[in-house]
Amino acid sequence: MFRRLLILLSIALLAGCAQTNTTPSRSGGGFGAAQFIKSDIDRVAEAHQREVFYNLKLLAEKLYRRNPRELKKSGTATVDAGVARIFEGRHDWRFAELQGNRGPAAIYLAFRDDYAGDRVLAFVAGLGSMMQVAFNDKTEFFLLDDLDPQRLYNAARNVEIAVWKLSGARTLNGDLYLLSNETAAPVRNLSFEREFGKIIGSLDVLSKIIADKDNRTIVKVIQTLATAVFLPVK
Repeated sequence: MFRRLLILLSIALLAGCAQTNTTPSRSGGGFGAAQFIKSDIDRVAEAHQREVFYNLKLLAEKLYRRNPRELKKSGTATVDAGVARIFEGRHDWRFAELQGNRGPAAIYLAFRDDYAGDRVLAFVAGLGSMMQVAFNDKTEFFLLDDLDPQRLYNAARNVEIAVWKLSGARTLNGDLYLLSNETAAPVRNLSFEREFGKIIGSLDVLSKIIADKDNRTIVKVIQTLATAVFLPVK
């Protein structure tokens, strides 16, 4: 009994330390003592989360390269510095220029005519914080952790909505707020679409794995571009 209580206490302490509210590292971290109190599902969740944020980081880099004017607004001198500011700081996904907004509220800022700040930051940090909420604001998972498959499914649909906005939302002058895929040039560039597809796929697969494990049902939502609204992930 004492040993069992000790194990449960260790899990609780490690779970508390995992609530860093930052992006997970690209590496899985190797095999350590913490691995003994992780289930296979915990490791699968961490692998999918790492992949999701790796793809989002690539998208941030691509967006800054396609939209250099936004990089100038970021206050950083290089693309690498701009990306690092978003993904490497312990900022709880809250930035002064986003007025403390996270998730969809931050994403909407990227598509407002009266927003003068860095639109790449607003878009990417909005997506990142929204997905972190779906992962319970953790970057590491243990036996007592319980991810909600519906939140992960909703997060995937929200990424789809964000992609629609990125591809179609225009300023009062008729210009795209942010440039992404290039379909009109002689050489088509659909690299953005591929990275977004990977993020959506990872979230959908993980939501199904967790739903099947716990015998839970995911409520499927079908939306159209004209009526799409961001779904709750809390």
